[in-house]
Amino acid sequence: MILEHVVLDVRAGAADEFEAAFKEAQSIVAGSPGFVSLRLERCIEQADRYLLLVEWESVAAHEEGFRKSPAFEDWRRLLHHFYPQPPSVQHFETVLTR
Repeated sequence: MILEHVVLDVRAGAADEFEAAFKEAQSIVAGSPGFVSLRLERCIEQADRYLLLVEWESVAAHEEGFRKSPAFEDWRRLLHHFYPQPPSVQHFETVLTR
C-alpha cells in the first residue's frame, strides 16, 4: 500500500467552491484501478490549505494508471484551476504502524 501525500494551496476565498468541486471529483479518482481510499483535510491555521491523502495499491496505479488516463483530464478540469501553484505530490510507504 502506498500513500500519496499532496498539500493543496487553494486560491484565497475559493475554499467553498473548491470543496464543492472536490466532492464531484472524488468519484473520478475512486473509480481508478488500484485506488484504495481518499481523505481530504482542511488546515486549521491556513483556511485555504488542504491535505489530500490517497491510498493506492502501488505508485504505478497512481502514476501510470490514473495520471495517464482520460479520467485524470476530468480531475484536472474540475480542480487544477484552484491552485495558484502546482501542488507537490509525494508517495509514502508504511514503516511502522500501531
